[in-house]
Amino acid sequence: MAFLDELRHAFAVEPAGVVEPSESQRVLIDRLCREISRRRLTTPAILYLEMSRPLGFLAAQAIHFFTPLISVLTDRQGLREFAEFLEHRGAIDYLLERLEEIGRDDSLRRRGVAEDARRDDG
Repeated sequence: MAFLDELRHAFAVEPAGVVEPSESQRVLIDRLCREISRRRLTTPAILYLEMSRPLGFLAAQAIHFFTPLISVLTDRQGLREFAEFLEHRGAIDYLLERLEEIGRDDSLRRRGVAEDARRDDG
């Protein structure tokens, strides 16, 4: 019976749904999403994430593999935390939600600034 329990656990998959990141992962993800939005790349990022959804775990493993090279350019701890977050099944869903929220907020803020500038000119 113990062998069957171990075998059942070996092929267990996390339930589908949005995963909740840790606080440090949340800060890292928000920083990444804000940078994407600042560069006005929200739509291409969303398209890319939707297309690569099945490859989330593979992307996490690639980040772990390339960490020694990438860490020259960025924070090693942040890379590790982001890769650990991507290993979860609902990570892409969470990233998509945050990108959409931050992109929508930035779009409204830009629109408000543009309207204020038009009023000042007119």
